[in-house]
Parts: sequence; C-alpha cells; structure tokens
Amino acid sequence: MTTLQAIKKELQVLADPQTAQHSQRFFKTGKGEYGEGDIFLGIRVPVIRQLAKKHQQLPLDKIKSLLQSKFHEQRLLALIMLVNLYKKSDDCTQQKIFDTYINNVQYINNWDLIDTTTPHIVGAYLFDKNRQLLFDYATSDSLWQRRIAVLACFYFIQREDFNDFITIAETLVNDQHDLIQKAIGWMLREAAKRQLSVTTNFLDRYAASMPRTMLRYALEKFPSKLKKEYMAMKGRQTAAES
Repeated sequence: MTTLQAIKKELQVLADPQTAQHSQRFFKTGKGEYGEGDIFLGIRVPVIRQLAKKHQQLPLDKIKSLLQSKFHEQRLLALIMLVNLYKKSDDCTQQKIFDTYINNVQYINNWDLIDTTTPHIVGAYLFDKNRQLLFDYATSDSLWQRRIAVLACFYFIQREDFNDFITIAETLVNDQHDLIQKAIGWMLREAAKRQLSVTTNFLDRYAASMPRTMLRYALEKFPSKLKKEYMAMKGRQTAAES
C-alpha cells in the first residue's frame, strides 16, 4: 500500500518552480491578498487528478493528514481523494468524509479548493438533511466559509432545488468581496439554465442594487435584450446615487 510519505515525495519530484511562481500570483498569495501565505509546489490540476486515482486506497486518516499540509497541491490532492471516495462510499463513510471536511475547513482556503469539492461533498451530504450549517457559513466572517455556503448550493441547483440558494443569495447580495459576488452570480446563471424564473425573480428585486460584478456573472448567458434591461436597471440606480 502506498504510504503518505511516498505520495509527498512523488509530489516533490513533480514540483515545478516556474509553475509555482505563476500559481502564487494567480491565487493572490501576497501580503493582504485573499490567499496570503499559501505555498505552491507548481503541479497542474490534471496531474493532481491522476495522482488521486493512483493513490485512492490511501486510508481516510492519512488523507486527513494530507489535507492539513502547508502545500496547496497536497491539500487539493486530499480533497479530490475525498470526493472520489465519497462517490463510492456507503452512508456511514460519507458521514465520516463530510465530518473530516467540515472539521478541517480552515485548510480549505482558496476558491479552487472549494469549487472543485464543496458541491460533491457538502452539497451532496446535506441535500436530504438539515442545512443550517450553510446559513451559518453564509454569515461567517470567513470569506471561504461564505463561498462554501454558496458552492454547496450548486448540488441543489443541479437538482432544481433552489429555495435555500435564494435565501443564501439574499443574505450575501451586498457582499463586498468579488469572490462572493462572482460565486452568487455564477449560481444565479446556473439556476437560470434550469428555471429562468428563479433568476429573473431574484434580479427583479436586486438587479438595481446588487454589485455590478454579480449582475454581470448572472446575466452572462441571458438573451441580449433581457440582459440590457437588467443592466439598465443597474445603470439607473447608479446614476441616481451619483
């Protein structure tokens, strides 16, 4: 059986300093930025996915140790392993995976880690359960917990379950961080693909006041005429505030 130490060594061999430098910039790891202090090895996501399949027999406690790494790619590998394991596990193991995820949420601290995994674990687990955790996360001071609250809803939206997402979107509609604005806009766009009225009803109430970034993301796939109408609502509100 592959050991945790062997996996870490394999990752070190695959590390590319040039790619790492690019990732440090792309994921905003500088002082005062949202990913401040994160450390990258410089390994592409497709390679990480291949490694996750290769080492999928790693026990859950060892995956947890990998998730607590200081290296971004090691945490991503652990999270993808958790997703793969969740999909083929029984209810008992799925609960353990969910608990591992939530109990180590402080290590899930960038948008790629969240977007790649949250719908498949948090959303999937809470789909038929009490979702209070998401409402708590939506009001958290943590940017990443707020994004988890939004991205978990992707699983619900894909199954045409919109109500809790709309409640969370209303809670966060004036959030000042662009990573939350983009996430809400993205989920509004996904909801519109399945039931246009869910998104248009939301926009009828909030298009004039919501951040422009959120609105543009929500409208990305809208028909041109309808897009212009909602952008005009935003424009009139902005003019009135000037």
